[in-house]
Amino acid sequence: MEERFVASFIHCFFIAFGVIIGGSIIGSIGSFATGDAPLPAMSRIAKGLRIWAIVAAIGGTFDAIANFEKGLLDGQPIDVFKQILLILSAMGGVKSAIILIGWLIQEDVT
Repeated sequence: MEERFVASFIHCFFIAFGVIIGGSIIGSIGSFATGDAPLPAMSRIAKGLRIWAIVAAIGGTFDAIANFEKGLLDGQPIDVFKQILLILSAMGGVKSAIILIGWLIQEDVT
């Protein structure tokens, strides 16, 4: 594997992780400021941010579609495989962040 791909793989994981953690914490502060309970809001926000964290981590949907197109139409299946691995890395970051939030708020986020 290329060194650049490994770096992108790690970046995707932590970008998705950071979007979920940061978004849910900042969102819960806003919920607290409006008089709502912050911990249930944190859980609700984390659930809502899942797909957006994955999209943010892989750099937007158009890049992913272009890589799939390049891999399928130009006969380079390794590009499709790399894109799938990047998406799985982002999904792992999302799941890790949701598990961490569940531990912090002592609630099942799922």
